[in-house]
Order: sequence, then C-alpha cells, then structure tokens
Amino acid sequence: MSFPLASIAIYNSVTFGVFSNAQRFISQYRNTSRTHPPDFLDLTFASILAGCVSVVIGGPVDLVKIKLQMQTQTASSDIMALNQNTSLHGYQTSYKGPIHCVNCILRKEGFMGMYRGAGAMLLRDIPGYCLYFIPYIYLSEWLKLEHHTTPGALSVWLAGGIAGAISWGTATPMDVVKSRLQADSLYNRKYKGVKDCITQSYCNEGIQVFFRGITVNAIRGFPMSAAMFLTYELSLQALKASKESN
Repeated sequence: MSFPLASIAIYNSVTFGVFSNAQRFISQYRNTSRTHPPDFLDLTFASILAGCVSVVIGGPVDLVKIKLQMQTQTASSDIMALNQNTSLHGYQTSYKGPIHCVNCILRKEGFMGMYRGAGAMLLRDIPGYCLYFIPYIYLSEWLKLEHHTTPGALSVWLAGGIAGAISWGTATPMDVVKSRLQADSLYNRKYKGVKDCITQSYCNEGIQVFFRGITVNAIRGFPMSAAMFLTYELSLQALKASKESN
C-alpha cells in the first residue's frame, strides 16, 4: 500500500485541478461561465478530460498495487502452467517492493507495460468521473440553502457522498475487467485485451461477475468522496481567504 498512499495526494489534486480548470476554460470559451448551475456540456467535457488524466497518473499506481497484492497467486498459476519444478517460495519474493516491481515491469515489458489495462481503466474512469463530478455539482447546487451564494459544508458533504456512491457503483463492471487485466501474469497470459477479458469472464462466470463488490464499492464511495469534496471545497475557501487578506 506504500505506493498508492504516497501518490494519492498528487493523483487527487491533479484530477480535481484538471476538472475545475478545464470546466472554467471551456465555460469561458463557450461564453457559458455565468450559467448557474454550470452548463451540462461544459461539465461533461471537463469530466472526460479529468478521466483521461487520471488514467495517465493512476494506471501505473494501480498496476503496481495489484501486482504486489497478487504475486503469490500469480506465481502458483505460473508454476502449474509452465510445469516447472520451481518452488513457490522463490516466486513469493519476486517483487521486493513497489520500486523493484516498477523496474521489473519496465525491464520485461517496456514503458507500455506500465499501462496494461489502461483501455479498461479509460472505459471505467471517463464515465466514472462524469458520474462523479456532474452529480456533485448539481446536487450541491440543489442542496444549497436559500440566500447563500455557495453550498454549505453539509450540502457539500452530502452531494460528494452521493456522487461517490453513484460513481463507484457504476464503475464496478469495468473495474473488474481492469483488475483482471492488470493481475494477468506475464508468463501465462489469459486475456488478449479488454474485449477478450469481458468475453471470457462472461462465458465462464456469467453476467454477475461484473457486479461483484458493487455494494461494497458504493458504500465505500460515500464517506470517501464526502470527505474528499468537503476537504477540497474548504481548502479552496481557505486559500481564497488567505489570498484576499494579503
């Protein structure tokens, strides 16, 4: 968990920054900056851009995390597939840590190996961020108290939580595909790509395989996103107040 923990602050700050700045730029370009709530098309384009950027930053992080978490299971399947008399213990320490894992992937698969499963991640994050930022913007405006120019803390918390639950819940099917592609072994490749992974998963396990963990994802998404949006909005307010006082 050291790698995702070390990068999550950068990941979220860049994603939120890309969305807010892209939305502002697009609104100014289309002369819709005075629309309240913001124009739906502006929000959609900004969310799509944020989703693309999230894959660039988050793809390698997710890959390393899954490789480290799955290396024991992957090792056992490799031994059976290759029919080698290699002990499992030797494979259990194949990755000594995140840096070593990155070096191994780069050496064996090259730079593009760091983006294995990126196609599935794009299919997860683009609609996922559209269903993250857009519901948040409209819900926070709807929950805003009368005679207030900006949503209060409770409105932000509720809107962020609901948006997170919607986004994480609907992203579950492609998250399953992404995780399977990223956990796929280099020496015993099971899936040729996104389409093949979807087809094999459906044929072998049925449609329900794409919805495993959807309840947990939705429940987890509420407090996590509520805290994230609230911290984001309060931080912006503090920075603006500090800037104005100077």
